[in-house]
Amino acid sequence: MLTALSIKNYALIEDININLQPGFTTITGETGAGKSIMLGALGLLLGNRADYGAIRNSDKKCVIEGSFNISNYKLKDFFSAEDLDYESTTIIRREILASGKSRAFVNDTPVNLNALNALGAYLIDIHSQHETLSLGNIDYQFQVIDTIAKNEGVTIEYKQHLKEYRKLQKRAVDLKEEQAQAAKEYDYNLFLLNELQEAKLKPGMQEELEERYEELNNVEELTEQLSAALINVTQEEIGSLETLKEVRTNLAKISTFSANYGSMHERVQSVIIELDDIAEEIAGALEKVEANPEELEATNTKLQLIYNLQKKHAAGSIEELQEIQEELQKKVLASENAESDLSDLNKAIADKEAELKKVANKLHANRKKIIPPFILEAEETLASLGMPNARLKIDLEKQKTFLPNGQDQLSWYLAANKGGEFKEMKKAASGGELSRIMLAVKSILAAQSNLPTIIFDEIDTGVSGDIAQKMGEILQRMGNNMQVIAITHLPQIAGKGNSHFKIFKEDTAETTTTKIKPLETPDRVEELAMMLGGNNISESARAHAKELLSE
Repeated sequence: MLTALSIKNYALIEDININLQPGFTTITGETGAGKSIMLGALGLLLGNRADYGAIRNSDKKCVIEGSFNISNYKLKDFFSAEDLDYESTTIIRREILASGKSRAFVNDTPVNLNALNALGAYLIDIHSQHETLSLGNIDYQFQVIDTIAKNEGVTIEYKQHLKEYRKLQKRAVDLKEEQAQAAKEYDYNLFLLNELQEAKLKPGMQEELEERYEELNNVEELTEQLSAALINVTQEEIGSLETLKEVRTNLAKISTFSANYGSMHERVQSVIIELDDIAEEIAGALEKVEANPEELEATNTKLQLIYNLQKKHAAGSIEELQEIQEELQKKVLASENAESDLSDLNKAIADKEAELKKVANKLHANRKKIIPPFILEAEETLASLGMPNARLKIDLEKQKTFLPNGQDQLSWYLAANKGGEFKEMKKAASGGELSRIMLAVKSILAAQSNLPTIIFDEIDTGVSGDIAQKMGEILQRMGNNMQVIAITHLPQIAGKGNSHFKIFKEDTAETTTTKIKPLETPDRVEELAMMLGGNNISESARAHAKELLSE
């Protein structure tokens, strides 16, 4: 429950601090006094987006802080998941800086707004005046039924299965489109693949073929030059080898005269050995050189095939052609395995559909089970609120399709008067009737949920007199199980509160400030009397006010 609230530098509020009690608390004040400002501040505390324009004094930061007793609400797992320090008395603080930036803290640990919003959902339900209209909203109707049916875990499971199911369906659609496109391209891709496979491409093949082609295409030139080279090296009269041997003989005769001559002799000997080896290689190469027109033609044909493939596929090397071959292989295999892949995917879709139906059936069964007692309790509550002939009907029809909330179509109908026809909720009820129906729903929800605090912002809109009295009694009973705070204009409801606060404006020479104060019995009598009879309070109004407080 909310035990304390502090608001500084927010809108018309300069600095207020209030301590709140368990049970039923009422807040009253004239129209425009600042009740909505308080709700706005609470909204910020629960993770709503900040508005820099809400800062009262732009030279200072706005600070809103709330203390919550959460010892009985099993929130340790949530705090652990969010990496927050758990405290049985948890303090939430929201700051809006003069620069426009916003910060939030839980027990002095910085948090983002998503985490703050998630935590706030466990702490306070703020029922605004506009929320009453949501009774006609399908999503809200499902939320009410599922809360009473305790379907939270089942709903989460269903939505996860639905997400996976739709993902599989999308994959099936994409796969069919891919297969249709692949089928169109299959024959061409297969032709290209066979063409590359028949070429039997290997790394380095192109360089080897080009080298061999040059040899076969220049046989005469190779023979002529290799023969000339061999003669120049080995011929007895003019060959370089014979000349070097004579030089070696000359140097051998003087090699002992000095180290320099000896070195020259050794170097010439090394050159002779190397040149002799070269001569043998030239002779060997010359023997291998022979004209082979068939091999020349085959080599040229192979090269032209490689050049044509490179041009066709815009490739610069054998390696690039091999990469293209691998991609074509994948495309061809994908086309050939298409039916098997689609069959596997359809099986996965069927399995997921079976899981979805199982969870949807559980949702349907849970909802169907609680609808009759919910209707009975709601009608009994409405009877106590001055709608004795109101009848509620809730249709739950199973659909074949999977919807966001299961396979159910849900419709709420109301017959407000005796003998009246059932009409859709949003069309059948007046403003005052909607307020009473909403209170009946909220009172039932309060008994089912584990929410610490609920705040009603003028739930009494459109009602008065004895109905207001009954509303106050219901709110008071709700306060036995949870903290209930009601902002009200009706003295019949204000008088039922275990505690009572008044919001009012205070004018100074320069500013107008919203303030709030707790009211004890004498002040409560005056406040209720003023609500009953206006500013000119009569003794009869005071007597009536005392009577309201004593009931």
